[in-house]
Amino acid sequence: MRADLLIVGAGMVGSALALALQHSGLEILLIDGSPLSVQRFDDEAPFEPRVSALSAASQRILERLGAWQGISGRRLSPYSDMHVWDGSGTGQIHFSAASVHAEVLGHIVENRVVQDGLLERLHDSEIGLLPNARLERMRRSGDEWLLTLADGRNLRAPLVIAADGANSAVRRLTGCETREWDYLHHAIVTSVQCDKPHLATAWQRFTDEGPLAFLPLLRDGRQDWCSIVWSTTPEQSARLMALPDSEFCAELERAFERRLGSVLHADPRLCVPLRQRHAKRYVAEGLALIGDAAHTIHPLAGQGVNLGFLDAAVLAEVLQHAHERGERLADVRVLSRFERRRMPHNLALMAAMEGFERLFQADPLPLRWLRNSGLKWVEQMPEAKAVFVRQALGLSGDLPDLARA
Repeated sequence: MRADLLIVGAGMVGSALALALQHSGLEILLIDGSPLSVQRFDDEAPFEPRVSALSAASQRILERLGAWQGISGRRLSPYSDMHVWDGSGTGQIHFSAASVHAEVLGHIVENRVVQDGLLERLHDSEIGLLPNARLERMRRSGDEWLLTLADGRNLRAPLVIAADGANSAVRRLTGCETREWDYLHHAIVTSVQCDKPHLATAWQRFTDEGPLAFLPLLRDGRQDWCSIVWSTTPEQSARLMALPDSEFCAELERAFERRLGSVLHADPRLCVPLRQRHAKRYVAEGLALIGDAAHTIHPLAGQGVNLGFLDAAVLAEVLQHAHERGERLADVRVLSRFERRRMPHNLALMAAMEGFERLFQADPLPLRWLRNSGLKWVEQMPEAKAVFVRQALGLSGDLPDLARA
């Protein structure tokens, strides 16, 4: 089986890239190890533990790909404010969409909801889909890549896009080098019901062990559910994971300073080790990495999938323009245009999140004073806060056409 373009990984980012290229005239094949089936949505079902904070830029991309209607018709939770404070000091800061004349800062959406919204559009498209396809081997064969699947089938394409996540098989099989390190933290994720409404606000407290976020969820118009991301040490996370639900809720209440009253209920918990990873190059001859296959970031600001959607939109734009000019899409000089546009932006945000996380983990008194003073200073500077808000909206910098107003 041969295609002009083969995308490995039909997660949110790989699916978005395929849809962005559906009218390009290229023969596209999208493969994934899953069945690629759309699940029947039940609005009474528990929340999926993994959620994303979709920016305005990501919303625009999904709207133009035709997926937003399917997402909004299931379940999403807009938020218009963000409140951040230092649990070991007095510094705090409040961000508001109204400060930049926007209606919302973003939407908290379960990853499965985003995925199904994209899959619906894929099944309605002419894009080739190959489910239950697990990549086993990959090598160069002339000017093409030869991919061998676990069931023995062979696929050929001059251009392969790795969108297969943080533990990318494509990246491993092609020898792409990465810089990576362990945060020495684990993130506990789940959904909880609180005593007080979240007021369409994303809440984040920095503790001595790590950040704790309460992200607003909506169910039947009620504001009493939140998705939590609790970053803490491996020892602390193991202890918390072993607690009965009632004791876990009590610990969570204390760690969050009861900002939303009592934690009444917690869904089953997941614990995810946190690791930063960045590919030294996003591209090689006939190969490009996007999304988590190219970079993973601390969940501190919920920006991971937003970076991935921008990767997909920029790569689609680069490939379409090159195709219109009759250029060879697999040429590393063509693919480098994507890398030049995306790598600086991704690295800058990753560095900012790394510095922010380390500052709030710092024990020395001068650094504690610095972070508290910094929060208080920014809180008093509307112009500085507006810069942060525009960054959160994803509407600054070199935007692809799919993300522009």
